[in-house]
Amino acid sequence: MEKLIECVPNFSEGKNPDIIKQITDEIEKVEGAKLLDVDPGADMNRTVVTFIGSPDAVKEAAFMAIKKAQELIDMSVHHGSHPRMGATDVCPFVPVNGVSIEECVELSKEVARRVGDELNIPVYLYEKSAQTPDRINLAVIRKGEYEALEEKLKKPEWKPDFGPSRFNSRAGATVIGVREFLIAYNISLNTRESRYATDIAFELREKGRSARRGNTEPFYFKGTTILKYSEGNYPCGSCEFDGSTMNETIEHCRNEHDYDLKDLLKLNGINPEKPEGESVKRPGLFSHCKAIGWMVDQYDRAQISINLTDYNITSMHHVLEATRKLASERGLVVTGSEIVGMVPYSALLETGKYYLKLQSRSTGIPTIDILNTAVQSLGLNDVSEFIISERVLGLPKFSADALVEMKLNEFVDEVSRESPAPGGGSIAALAGAIGASLSSMVSNLSANNRGSESVDNILNTAAVKCQEIKNQLIGAVDDDTNAFNEYMDARRLPSKTDEERAVREAAMQNGLKKAVLVPLNTARLSYEVVKIADSVARNGNPASITDVGVGAQSAYTGVLGGIYNVLINLKDIKDKRFVDHMRNECDELKKSAQEELAKVLEYVESSL
Repeated sequence: MEKLIECVPNFSEGKNPDIIKQITDEIEKVEGAKLLDVDPGADMNRTVVTFIGSPDAVKEAAFMAIKKAQELIDMSVHHGSHPRMGATDVCPFVPVNGVSIEECVELSKEVARRVGDELNIPVYLYEKSAQTPDRINLAVIRKGEYEALEEKLKKPEWKPDFGPSRFNSRAGATVIGVREFLIAYNISLNTRESRYATDIAFELREKGRSARRGNTEPFYFKGTTILKYSEGNYPCGSCEFDGSTMNETIEHCRNEHDYDLKDLLKLNGINPEKPEGESVKRPGLFSHCKAIGWMVDQYDRAQISINLTDYNITSMHHVLEATRKLASERGLVVTGSEIVGMVPYSALLETGKYYLKLQSRSTGIPTIDILNTAVQSLGLNDVSEFIISERVLGLPKFSADALVEMKLNEFVDEVSRESPAPGGGSIAALAGAIGASLSSMVSNLSANNRGSESVDNILNTAAVKCQEIKNQLIGAVDDDTNAFNEYMDARRLPSKTDEERAVREAAMQNGLKKAVLVPLNTARLSYEVVKIADSVARNGNPASITDVGVGAQSAYTGVLGGIYNVLINLKDIKDKRFVDHMRNECDELKKSAQEELAKVLEYVESSL
């Protein structure tokens, strides 16, 4: 498994393209590092860079970029709307593939040590890399920003994890660590009032806001009374309750509002044991959500800038829908949103499915259609252009030389040539995929219409299952050819000595077993398609019943073709138990598929 790490350094320069280019050039010079995205913001005077690569490549590229930023950016003259404390403000590492959190943490420490020792930049470790609990949160480390850094470094409790405690006026300080994938997500509003954006941001973010009473609707920040804790009076930030003790208010919040007031206060840097004199806190709507509001002159409107630190818990669509509701209550309208940098494939896919379900539409459609639904529903093209192929991390795709990337006529020509592959196994997989596609099509045509309510669940489930099988079988078109080629490669191994002959024989036997298992899976999946076709035929639109019949017959070809390719390879496999098991399963599959196909075709033909 290829080891991949993502790195998303934030540099305190968003106006000078030449400086940004010089920094990103350092990343691109490192072999094995791939620059994915460069997102400058002039108003914030900050650029978010995203690159990916092997652990060693990412480690080197991150250091070189930080070094170049120190040379080019002078923090003593820096101004911008985004919180910052260094030329390279923050440099997070995110494990993507084949790398554990622990391995990534060690890598982050190696980079931090090198930055501190070689560049003389104070470095703080955060998130998963934090050495103490009070340094987990970036906002806590960055409090006071660059302007407060000189005095902060004099305090023992703010001794850097690496590098000197001496103030570096040019480079400031850098925060390095490992985190889960963070989605940087901005929502635009039809106003130039940054206070309005901030008012909504405080309602969304996990740490919430200082509580007020009186005249809090529609704009909470206009509340006339700011609540504070005092001896004998501990107000609740979510209602009119006033506790006489802190414990009484903590219990009230837990029982009546279902949140832990102690955790909320700690999140806001308040000691729950001694809260007197501090502002009362009211929680936000979403955990793993950070948000602020600001004005973006480039777009001539205010934005809510959001960081989703665990999109599996708090998603873009839930935050956006809450924002639309909060904006409407304030007489505002969401005019679009944007993703800064990259977004995980699974996050965008779930968003697409969410909106399809809201619209009472099937999610059993091609993946790209689901992703396009997400882009449209989030309004990602309303702020700036969003190109799925460039901005989605982990997007399923085939290699450029894959059979399934060929045009149809090119693929047919390739099959017709004198080479033994692609052959019947690849065609069997393609036949099964086409069968699944036809049942998916009929399900989607028939469901979610007026009068179809009684069968919608059956058909929507069928469409989703057909899409899953279709995607697997499309992959099997190339898998079958690749498995056969591996066997042929084994046959070409040297066989002059006894040892070489033994190695060659073992490789050939393993290659043959793999060449058997791929078409067997094709047969199994295609059989599932035949079974689904029966349900679709009986519950789908009668006008499309012949499409289901064609799909079932095509899928049966996938079953039979898969079985044939299993059987022809068994004769050369010496593992008798394996061979007997394969023959028995093929016999059962063929018999069951014939029975299912007969049911489908009988129903189809009786309806004509």
